[in-house]
Amino acid sequence: MSEPGRAPTRAEVGLRVVHRRYVSYDHAHYAGNLVDGAYSLAAFGDVATEMCIVTDGDEGLFASYSDVQFSGRVQAGDVIEITAEIVRVGRRSRELQFEVLVVGRGVPERGAGSAEMLDPPVVATTARGTVVIP
Repeated sequence: MSEPGRAPTRAEVGLRVVHRRYVSYDHAHYAGNLVDGAYSLAAFGDVATEMCIVTDGDEGLFASYSDVQFSGRVQAGDVIEITAEIVRVGRRSRELQFEVLVVGRGVPERGAGSAEMLDPPVVATTARGTVVIP
């Protein structure tokens, strides 16, 4: 039974939330327009917040990350897809699996403004994280 004034939880294993965004050149931090890994972690925080709102009607709090893996580049001019999927549901906690896919990338050698969607997308970052609902 839920607390008075709080929506009952809809959290269930397998529920997914997906965001897409363009990575602006303001975020380039290194040579070759590379974006730092903290960009992916911030994106995970955004998608986790939406997940908590969807499941529990509260923004929730991020408690921890585990097993963060940076396996591909995120560059300015990329279009990324950020996914959070519930893999475990506790009474007040949710364990989430995160992934950043690069689904589109600029192709400057073809000309200014040239870009293409990637098939297949590039896995850039994965992680597990735990959020709690106060």
